[in-house]
Amino acid sequence: MLNMNKTLLDRHEEGKPIRVGIVGAGQMGKGLVSLMSRMKGITPAAVANRTLQKALDAYEIARIPREMVFEAKSVAQANEAISRGKFVVCEDMEILCGCDLIDAVVDATGNTDSGALIAVKAIQMGKHIVMLNVEADATIGHILKKEADGAGVIYTASSGDEPGAIKELYDFAESLGFEILVIGKGKNNSPDYECNPDSVREEALRRGIAPNMLTSFKDCTNTMIEMTSISNATGFRADVMGMHGVRADEKTVCDVLRLKSEGGVLNSYKAVDYVYGLDPGVFLIFTTDMPQVHHEIQYLKMGGGPNYLLYRPYHLCSLETPLTAARAVIYNEACLAMKPYPVSEAVAIAKKDLKAGQYIDGIGGYYTYATMTDHEKAMKQNLVPIGIINNKTKTARDIKKGELLRREDLIFDENSPVYKLRLKQEKIIG
Repeated sequence: MLNMNKTLLDRHEEGKPIRVGIVGAGQMGKGLVSLMSRMKGITPAAVANRTLQKALDAYEIARIPREMVFEAKSVAQANEAISRGKFVVCEDMEILCGCDLIDAVVDATGNTDSGALIAVKAIQMGKHIVMLNVEADATIGHILKKEADGAGVIYTASSGDEPGAIKELYDFAESLGFEILVIGKGKNNSPDYECNPDSVREEALRRGIAPNMLTSFKDCTNTMIEMTSISNATGFRADVMGMHGVRADEKTVCDVLRLKSEGGVLNSYKAVDYVYGLDPGVFLIFTTDMPQVHHEIQYLKMGGGPNYLLYRPYHLCSLETPLTAARAVIYNEACLAMKPYPVSEAVAIAKKDLKAGQYIDGIGGYYTYATMTDHEKAMKQNLVPIGIINNKTKTARDIKKGELLRREDLIFDENSPVYKLRLKQEKIIG
């Protein structure tokens, strides 16, 4: 994204800012509004949230005067308000997606069903869609990418989320002709597979995040979903189910994440993994078959080889998302999007003993957590992508704690938007 600052400044001076609509006014959505309110050449033109006050709060936190914010009840009202330089709030995401003056829509909900509805509507209305919703991306990203391609718009995950940040390292290394061996993220907490929104509530409130979000971090579901997303964009896979999750630092990670025959833990390269000790960053391990390149890399003090680390010690989550929206609008390209075929899945495991006929929940809940495995294996064993489970999903039999859930074990909510799209994805793509 070289010269993006200059390109955005030019749009600012020409009075042609990129207008972004944001669905979801939680922590991520509020951060987006505050940041974009200070950027040049791009603006948070509209915010949709089921609780309207949260959308209003997003602009208030960004110190945008209340008189500059208009509550729209229709697409026509939203268009008219934005044309007058107002910022729009609404409860209905369809108003935001239907607004002619919106260039790109950001899904900042983190909910798979909401993400499915938002993405489909944005694509139908000819809007670029940025998924700050890796949960939906890992579950239905292939069919959404296919439908966006057919509509001539960009479907993309977000910069700042770990998969997007990893992909930027990947694109950099690949463009230089390096042989990429391992890609991944740092993780800052040991797995607690029994945690739930009640057990983490106090910490979540102290940190200002939703308890179910913190649960998904602590039970490792979020990591499995993120690595599934980057796997499906690059073709790299988990070396073993759930990955290795090693402990290492910048000096030792290349020695640990190498082949067993070389003294490491891996069965094969082209792997995705996570590392305790590299948080909150993302990383890539590469090598080369050119002696002169080895010589120069070692001269530059990047280690003794033959494998070397590229490490970005931060990711800025939603604060990088505006650049993804700008990239879609200006350059008509994605930060990260699925390959044509699925590679990996984040599949569900029972968090506790479950009785036949009880309702359960999915990501960040009380009853399930996720692990990562190959898509082909998941399909052969009829394993359940955790993203299609919602609180209307019911068990069809008794299930023991620690069991991988299979499709025949559950009665799904057939009205769930993400469930419907997932079935469509499997029928069309596999």
